[in-house]
Amino acid sequence: MNTQDRMPHRHDIELLRFTTCGSVDDGKSTLIGRLLLDTKNILDDQYASIQSTSTQKGFADVDLSLLTDGLKAEREQGITIDVAYRYFTTPKRKFIIADTPGHIQYTRNMVTGASTANLALILIDARKGMVEQTCRHAFIASLLRIPHVVVCINKMDLVDYSQDVYEKIVDDFSMFASRLDVQDVQFIPVSAKFGDNVVTRSHHMDWYEGTTLMFHLENVHISGDLNHIDCRFPVQYVVRPQQDEHHDYRGYAGKIAGGVFRQGDKVMVLPSGFTSRISKIDSFDGEIMEGFAPMSVTMLLEDALDISRGDMIVRENNSPQVGQDIDLMICWLNDKKMEQGNRYVLRHTTREVRCMVKDVRYKIDINTLRRIEDDAIFGMNDIGRIQLRTTSPLFFDSYRRNRNTGSVILVDESTNETVGAGMIL
Repeated sequence: MNTQDRMPHRHDIELLRFTTCGSVDDGKSTLIGRLLLDTKNILDDQYASIQSTSTQKGFADVDLSLLTDGLKAEREQGITIDVAYRYFTTPKRKFIIADTPGHIQYTRNMVTGASTANLALILIDARKGMVEQTCRHAFIASLLRIPHVVVCINKMDLVDYSQDVYEKIVDDFSMFASRLDVQDVQFIPVSAKFGDNVVTRSHHMDWYEGTTLMFHLENVHISGDLNHIDCRFPVQYVVRPQQDEHHDYRGYAGKIAGGVFRQGDKVMVLPSGFTSRISKIDSFDGEIMEGFAPMSVTMLLEDALDISRGDMIVRENNSPQVGQDIDLMICWLNDKKMEQGNRYVLRHTTREVRCMVKDVRYKIDINTLRRIEDDAIFGMNDIGRIQLRTTSPLFFDSYRRNRNTGSVILVDESTNETVGAGMIL
């Protein structure tokens, strides 16, 4: 084998999804701009444009936040009001960034941006320390089971790169996080404006012995975050080509939500309970011997079974839970209130059923993490525990076990708006 054969193809490079969150004006957009600039992922004309805009605004330095605050309203107000997605690559990894809003009223956008993230980047202004939104975003990161959290203490240049300020914030956050379900937390002191410890090490903070942010993003271990034990394949589409030469082809297309499927494996189809064996697995690149999460594939079975969208292919001896009474933590995303007895459409993997709010257990005070049991009405951005009753069974795992099969969204039938995002307990 020659050297060229051993080099990875670009599509084989690992993808890391991360979300940035924090309070208003903590420098999230500037940090992303700095990452893009210092990793050479900005075109010359893009940089010239933000240079020109910065000069027009009377700024002494280039405002890197303009790279992500793309909406006209964002630039006028100087805040991020929507989730801005950015993509960049380095020789080691590909990245998708979700730059989420800092205002309390846009917490729902943070939930959206964080729902698929491998890592949460929580920014704290070194001058302000821990604030309400820091607690809120840390709690949501814990609730969404984001495997890795990086706390960037930003604007260290404005506190004279003080080690004492940094360590005080580390202690405060660690004390709060000890009450959450957060496994991997790293702390990095940075100055997004000047690039300290973002891509290159800072000579202003010799006391800091950790890695730069970019080094951590490129090297944090994420391959073990997916569930490769429980085989889950929600059927999205039944493939039946009309051409004569493929008249007997019947495949089931979808995205593997967990586990590893191999040709010859014995599988079971839910809800029917019928069993068969996998005869073939097709992918975009052709036939493959095995498929695993999060690959999109088409499976063919040895037997002609009645399978349609919303069914799930699993292992016979490793089935998900099946039920109609669903306990979950819900983040309410809509102005229209939610209370016991309300009815919604529930979407779970590729399955859609109607449901009713059977019980409202409690809401959570984000600042104190105290349960509020005497308030059964949920408003925008409220988070708490409820129980739903569905019109037909769901095939689910707990969110802790599998984020794909343990998450649901609620949709208002009259407006078709997504009104809630839930994590099954």
